This record gives sequence, structure tokens and C-alpha cells, in this order.
Amino acid sequence: MRELFIEWMYRTVKVPYQWIFKQKEAWNLTLQELLRLPEESLGFHLGCFLCQHHFEIQPTLEEHDIFHVLTQTGGTVLDEITMQFYLLGNGKRSPFLFLVMGTGVVFYPFQWGHFYQTYRKGKQAHRFYDLNFLPLLPYPIADFRKTFNIQP
Repeated sequence: MRELFIEWMYRTVKVPYQWIFKQKEAWNLTLQELLRLPEESLGFHLGCFLCQHHFEIQPTLEEHDIFHVLTQTGGTVLDEITMQFYLLGNGKRSPFLFLVMGTGVVFYPFQWGHFYQTYRKGKQAHRFYDLNFLPLLPYPIADFRKTFNIQP
């Protein structure tokens, strides 16, 4: 039940959040274009993540799923909360991040240790949350993770 509530809350805030905070140009890429990139590339792994979780590319929010791919977090509500703790550790600050983390603390209080561990991993990684990922899509994901010290 809590997952349904959190998903409803996300859908409710997504459109105003996009309108207020994500005033940028969409990537205009299709899933098929991502899957045509080299198999070791960040873009190919993004396409696989989207297929695996039955997600679609969200215009102006494309980097969000890149974060899932880089940090190797899945697509569940708990995974989403965990990833936001990772990003906080990496230096990201946004209303959405704090909203998701707040729901995590309230609805998953027994996961606090896991959230804190993930936050520490984000702190150990080199800052990557604010990169322009579009030109990086063809590059090998393993090199990217190594360069930025991104640990799963």
C-alpha cells in the first residue's frame, strides 16, 4: 500500500516539478536509438534498463534513469529512495530529492542503515550528478564508473 501511495505522489508532483525545475531541451532520442549504441556504452545500458523495467524515456528527465544505470539501482520504490540518498551523498540537492528521501525515512524507517550506507557511497564517488550525459551516451559504462568511482 505504501508503494502505491508513493507512486501516486511521484506522478502528482512530476508534471509541476518538470515545469518549474526542468526547463531544458529534451534529448529527442528513441529507445531503438539507444539500443543501437555499442553494447558496452552508457546509452545501450540505459536502453536495456528502460526495457527491463518497462519504462519510457521521460523528456527533460532523461538523466534520472542514467542515475539508476550508473548506480545500479533498480526500478522499485525502495530503489528510487535508495538512489536519492546516493545522489545526496554525491552533492545533488533538489526539492524532488528531499521529497523522496523524506518519504523513505517515514515509510521505510528500518532501512535507515541501508540509506546511510548508500549516502556514504555517493560521497565517495566523484561528482557526476550534474554532468551533461547526452554526449557521454556512446562511451563505455565501465570506464565511466571507474573514472567517477561509482560503486554499486
